[in-house]
Amino acid sequence: MTAIYKRELKAYFQSMIGYVLTAFMVAFTGIYFMAYNLNSGYPYFSYVLMSINYILIIAIPLLTMRSFAEERKNKTDQFLLTAPVGLKDIVLGKYFAMTTVFALPCAIYCIFPLIIKSVGTAYLKVDYLSILTFYLMGCVYIAVGMFLSSLTESQIIAAVTTVGALLVIYLWGGLVNFMPTSKVSGMVGIVVLVTLVAGIIYQVTKNWIIAGVLEVAGVAAVVIVSFVKGEVFENLLVNLMNRLYIGEVFENVAINRLFDTEGIVMYLTLIVVFVFLTMQSIQKRRWS
Repeated sequence: MTAIYKRELKAYFQSMIGYVLTAFMVAFTGIYFMAYNLNSGYPYFSYVLMSINYILIIAIPLLTMRSFAEERKNKTDQFLLTAPVGLKDIVLGKYFAMTTVFALPCAIYCIFPLIIKSVGTAYLKVDYLSILTFYLMGCVYIAVGMFLSSLTESQIIAAVTTVGALLVIYLWGGLVNFMPTSKVSGMVGIVVLVTLVAGIIYQVTKNWIIAGVLEVAGVAAVVIVSFVKGEVFENLLVNLMNRLYIGEVFENVAINRLFDTEGIVMYLTLIVVFVFLTMQSIQKRRWS
C-alpha cells in the first residue's frame, strides 16, 4: 500500500493537480476570510468554512476523477490488477493519497484562526473542530468520487457524475423538506430505497441472487410491518433522509457549536462503505 500511496501522491504533484487544488481552495477561502473576519470583524473562522463548503463540489471531482478512470483508459490498471499487490492496498493507497492532498489546504486553514487571535478575540476550539469536520466531510466526498471513478474509463464522466452526486448531497437538507410524510409514501420510499441498494449491489457484484434475495426480503419486511404496526411508516422517510444529511454534522459544529459524535461515526461509516464498494467494483473487473 505504501508504494501505491507514494506513486499516487507523487503523480498528483507532478501533474500540478495537487498545487492547483490547494491554490484554488486557499485563494477562495482567503477572499471569504478577508470579507468576513478581517473587514466585518466576525471572530469565527467556522463562518468562512460554512460559506465556502460548496467549493468541494468543484474541488473534489478534480481530485478523484483520475483515480481509477485514467488507469482504466490507459490500460495501466491491468498492471495493478496483475501485480502482487492486494486489492485493498491498491484502493486504500489511492484513497489515502487523495485525502493527503486534500489535507494540505485544510492544514493551511489552521493558520487563519491564529491570525484572528493575533488581532482580537478568537474561538480556536470551535474553529479547529470545524476544520476537522470539514476535512472529514471532504474525505466522505472523496470516497464517493473514487467509487464513481471506478465505474468508468472516462475522466469527464467520472467528474460530471461526481459533481452531480455531491450537488445532491449539498442540497439534501432542502430536498428533504419536499418529501411526503404519509404512511403510504413512507412504505413506497422504503421499497424504493431497498430497490436502489439491491441495484447497486447487483451493479457491483453482478450476482442477481444476492440482489434478488435482498429485494424480496426488503419488500416482505415492509409488507409485514405495514400490517402489524403500519404507523411506523408515518414520517419515516423524512426522518431517515434527515439522518443521512451529511452537511448537518458540519453545520452543527460551524453554526451551533455542537460537536456531533454520531455524525462523525456516520462520516467514517460512509467512507468505509464507499471504499468497500470501490473494492467490489475493481474486483469484478479483475476477474472479468
